[in-house]
Amino acid sequence: MGADGPVVTRLGLGASAIGGLFEPVSDAEGEAVVGSALDVGMRYVDTAPLYGLGASERRIGTALAGRPRDSFTVSTKVGRLVRHEPSTYESLPEGMWHVPDTLKPVLDYSRDGIRRSLSESLERLGLDHVDIAFVHDPDEVIDQAISEALPALAELRDEGAVRAIGVGMSDTVALARIVRSHPIDCVLVAGRFTLLDQTALTDLLPLCVEANVSVIVGGAFNSGILADPSSGARFDYAPAEPALVDRARRIAAVCTEHGVPLPAAALQFGLRHPAVQTVLTGVRSVAELATNVEYFDLEIHEDLWSELSSLALIPPTTLLREEARA
Repeated sequence: MGADGPVVTRLGLGASAIGGLFEPVSDAEGEAVVGSALDVGMRYVDTAPLYGLGASERRIGTALAGRPRDSFTVSTKVGRLVRHEPSTYESLPEGMWHVPDTLKPVLDYSRDGIRRSLSESLERLGLDHVDIAFVHDPDEVIDQAISEALPALAELRDEGAVRAIGVGMSDTVALARIVRSHPIDCVLVAGRFTLLDQTALTDLLPLCVEANVSVIVGGAFNSGILADPSSGARFDYAPAEPALVDRARRIAAVCTEHGVPLPAAALQFGLRHPAVQTVLTGVRSVAELATNVEYFDLEIHEDLWSELSSLALIPPTTLLREEARA
């Protein structure tokens, strides 16, 4: 992430699942996932106060305790505060987080809210700084993100509480606007550069190359449909439309013909664009982590990508060779 920026590995740990996303995860399980990820060389972990309403950050903090600070890279997010029984709070899908009912996320993209959010995250993580801080999902407050939240993060970067700053969201148009209007270090684009959805190719990724803004790809499985495109699979946290399930199954069939598991292709796809530095994988167990590491390390021949392109299942512009990444 620049010559002097944080170091991120090509495969990073997305820590939403260990916060209890749609399924309960114990403290011990979450901590074991983080420790195992670091032990196999995944030195980059991404989290947020929203993930388990603080549980993800706490579990990461416990797992990191005693490890050399230069042996890992951590990103978290700002824009949501975690509170007990606030009078107003953000509405979330039922059952999204398995946490006490009294805990609720409160949106706050003000300067004070950004500083308070990071301070509380640092306390949960047990750190004196994070390597990257993202403004989290400012979909309805883009102007405030540009005028207030990002300047607040820049102040925190100057103070040493953060090393790099950016924005994390799914809206690629909004992300492109922010890249054009504010000097940020990176973006985290969720679910918009995957085998099923390449919206980020239209504007955001070429712009990031031009602006020297690093891209982190989240949601490589699009909430699960690219891990298992069965009936009832989720896309963007909701039940997937039949047309998306059908498309995912067609991609899976081509992968099978080439002897490649669908999740392996999904994990490796994001790194085919030169703007992308790392892809995040979210897992809730050590066994899932080991499987995804194997998928990521699996050699995939260029013929697979060529056939997916010829069938119009991925666009030709994604067929980038490794030498294009130099």
